[in-house]
Amino acid sequence: MPPVFAHGALRLYLLALLESGPKHGYELIKALSERFGGTYSPSAGTIYPRLGKLEEEGLVATQSEGRRTNYSITPAGLVELNSRRDELAGVENDISASVRRLADNLRQDIRANMRGLRADLAATAEAARSTIRAAGSTTVGSPAGSQAGPRYSREGDRRLREAEMLVQAFRDDIRVELRRHAGSQPVTPVTLETVKTVLDQARISIRNSLTG
Repeated sequence: MPPVFAHGALRLYLLALLESGPKHGYELIKALSERFGGTYSPSAGTIYPRLGKLEEEGLVATQSEGRRTNYSITPAGLVELNSRRDELAGVENDISASVRRLADNLRQDIRANMRGLRADLAATAEAARSTIRAAGSTTVGSPAGSQAGPRYSREGDRRLREAEMLVQAFRDDIRVELRRHAGSQPVTPVTLETVKTVLDQARISIRNSLTG
C-alpha cells in the first residue's frame, strides 16, 4: 500500500496542527486519526521522532505539564508554515485521497469478511433446519388424539420469547458499546458502514431461516 504521507508531509502537517494551540502527543495522534476518519492512526513511534526533530530545528517548543509534554509552534515554525501554505494545501489534498483509498480498502475487507460470515450463517441455519426436520419426523406416528398441537404451541411461544430476548439483549449491548466509544472519540464512517453491513446480513440470514 502507498505511504499515507509523502516524505516530509507529516512534519509539515504537525506544524499546521500546532498552529491552533499547544498539544501533547496523544492529542496530535487523535487529531490525525479524526482527520482520516478513523481509517489511519499514526503510532507514537511515528509522531514523537518527528516532533523531536522539529524541536531540534527550533520550529517547535516543549513544556512539561505533569507527566505530559506539550508541544507548541515557535515563531520560526510559524514562518516555516506560512512559507509553505501551497505545499500544505497539497498535503490536505493527498490526505483526502488517502482517506478515500483507505476507506475503499476497508470496505473490500468488510465485504470479504461478510462473505465468510454469510457462508457460516447459511451453514448454521441449514444445520438447525435439518435438526428440526429430524425432530419433527419422530412425531409423525404419534397416536391420534394426542396433545401434540398444544404442546408444540407452548414450545413455539417459549422459543419466540427467547428469540425476542436475544434480539433485545444484542441491541442493548451494542448500544452500550457504541455510546461508550462515542464518549471518547467519534464514530467513524467505517464503523457505521460495518454496523450497517453486519445488521443487513444478519437480517437476511434470519429471514431466510424463517422461510426455510
